[in-house]
Amino acid sequence: MSTSSNNEIIYGIDDHPPIGETITLGLQHYLTMLGSTVAVPLFLKEYCFKTADPLEMAVLISTMFFVSGICTILQATWGNRLPIVQGGTFSFIGPTIAICGMAHLQGSGWELKMVHVQGAIIVGGATEALIGFTGLAGRMLKYIGPITIAPTITLIGISLFGAGSLFAGQDWGLAGITIVLIILFSQYLRNKARAFRMYPILLAIGVAWGLAILLTELGIYDVADPRDSRAVKWDNVSNSDWLGIPTPFQWGTPTFGMAAIVGMFAGFVASMIESIGDYYACARLAGAKAPDAKQVNRGIMFEGIGCMIAGIFGTGNGTTSYSENIGAIGLTKVAARRVVQAGAIMMIFLGLFPKFGAVFTTIPQPIVGGMFCALFGMIAAVGLSNLQFVDLNSARNLFIIGFALYMGLVVPEYVGSKHPNGFALGETWNWFGQMAYAICKSGMSVGAILAFTLDNTVPGTDEERGLITWRQQ
Repeated sequence: MSTSSNNEIIYGIDDHPPIGETITLGLQHYLTMLGSTVAVPLFLKEYCFKTADPLEMAVLISTMFFVSGICTILQATWGNRLPIVQGGTFSFIGPTIAICGMAHLQGSGWELKMVHVQGAIIVGGATEALIGFTGLAGRMLKYIGPITIAPTITLIGISLFGAGSLFAGQDWGLAGITIVLIILFSQYLRNKARAFRMYPILLAIGVAWGLAILLTELGIYDVADPRDSRAVKWDNVSNSDWLGIPTPFQWGTPTFGMAAIVGMFAGFVASMIESIGDYYACARLAGAKAPDAKQVNRGIMFEGIGCMIAGIFGTGNGTTSYSENIGAIGLTKVAARRVVQAGAIMMIFLGLFPKFGAVFTTIPQPIVGGMFCALFGMIAAVGLSNLQFVDLNSARNLFIIGFALYMGLVVPEYVGSKHPNGFALGETWNWFGQMAYAICKSGMSVGAILAFTLDNTVPGTDEERGLITWRQQ
């Protein structure tokens, strides 16, 4: 039993619960990250990897779980040593879409797009690991405050509004049921049962998915019609392999393009900022002392190593710390590191079975769209919540925040409509044109650059900028 001064904690970070409890509680942590981990490849499938067949997507999902398990063990054992899960991040989706939309990749197969994304993630991961190793992670925080973070994270959610429309719009009836169930479980019934607090998205998907299966079996949804995205089609599961060990460079040799690398870096900045906040939140809920600079630097270093692993195996994404399992610690009062390590072992084990990943490819797209409508809106709201530290009566702050948000929407829209094939700057400056195009197509990158630059150059006091309260928090 924990000796922490926090009497509410059942098992502290260094405690060893009985084996049976460790396995059960580890499964719970695994389930909290299930929805987001599956959502990332399903989203990328539509926007970046359209030509990938369902069996390849099953392998991609299995690889996501496999890599998440490895990275979680590395982080909890040698990184910041906090009970925190590592998994796919939405921070990389905007830059990934921009990379896949570059002129020389348009019309190409998904494997070619994947290797360009892999190259950017590997270099970005190495840079992040270096930032942690050299101690820059702690020092850079004094230049990054809530005025930079708020528009950056908000634009992750807002700029992806098209995904909700595209997926949910295929059948607003099924998508609407999913949305209503998520709202019902997470808001109205959250205090009625622990399951509603812990798994509102999973429960909603499960119910909507079950309904779709029933309507498919009754013939209301036509499984033979490839245009009926509501039908649950099990061919992918029966055709996939039982055993499949993810291998490095399974999609091809990574390509290291300067434009892709620079465009992806904004996602890494957002991910590092979010992760550092997660470290402090996790320690607080676990009844442990706040992380010191060395612990933060180790955490960022191992997140960078984790992203390099994700790039090498080809998940199409990186890894970051998950807020979902931090919430599980707050609800269960179980913060044992060993529990999270047990959950990580489950991730690795299930990642070896493509058939398990194939099951998730049968989720109808309208259900995925309903999930996106709830999930991306929450991401935007989390970004806006950082404004609680800022003086919102300050004309300076309002201008920077509003300008960064607005331009983060305007610039990608303009570039996408007026320059769909990239910037034509001639052969000599082609590399610069690709780099600028990748940045301009990512609303998060545009917003982050503008907010960071203005917040650190326009005169304003630390109190006005929210830095004093921010640092105290």
